[in-house]
Amino acid sequence: MFNRSQTIHAGSDYSHFLLNVPTAPLLPAGLREGCPWPDCFGGSTRPAPDGVARPDVFPRRSSAVPHRRSGLRVNACLQLGHRAMAAPVLRVSTPRWERIARLLVCLLGILLSLYAFHVEREKGRDPSYKAMCDISGSISCSKVFSSRWGRGFGLLGSIFGNDSALNQPNSVYGILFYAFQLLLGMTVSAMAALFLMTTSILSVVGSLYLGYILYFVLKDFCVICITTYALNFILFTLNYKRLVYLNEAWKQQLQAKQD
Repeated sequence: MFNRSQTIHAGSDYSHFLLNVPTAPLLPAGLREGCPWPDCFGGSTRPAPDGVARPDVFPRRSSAVPHRRSGLRVNACLQLGHRAMAAPVLRVSTPRWERIARLLVCLLGILLSLYAFHVEREKGRDPSYKAMCDISGSISCSKVFSSRWGRGFGLLGSIFGNDSALNQPNSVYGILFYAFQLLLGMTVSAMAALFLMTTSILSVVGSLYLGYILYFVLKDFCVICITTYALNFILFTLNYKRLVYLNEAWKQQLQAKQD
């Protein structure tokens, strides 16, 4: 042993205490066997001899693995809690007849709108043009399409101007409407169902408005127009039934998930 005034050098046998390295196996067997206090290399509370640094004077650095493991456990608990609190995934499909009916109605609406756009365009180029739906003086499609109510529903032109990009033929809005009804009808999300229902309500209101103009103002019978009005009412019925069906299906699946 040595006195307090002696200095512990890095190469001495006791330097392992300051370096905080488990060097017990590196010491000579005689020194390990003649250790003056029990558990001298395990952090005993018994005071060390004079001039000897106790192993527990310099605490060991805590390993990063326990912290990492505890962090992983916390993250796992948070993920489990998030899954428990998250809304369950509901899988709902619409009836097959509804999808087929929607496909047929939308395709027919797109074809009729394309034909109406063709008639309106040809009538603008050639005033003497006669369409297939021009049966008589009181049953004429081209007469309706070329009127002021045939573009922008007779309203957008007076609001934004006749040269505005929004003042398009009614057939253009019809093509967009039926295309959106067809594409969004392939999904079963709540937002899509609400959008389909909202646009269907607007189409029915527009059909009633244009039907009034057709009968009381123009005093004409347009086969294409009446057919598209009927298609709009059919789509309104399909969208209403879809909304009711999806609502009931979501309720049943949510109740089953909670039970």
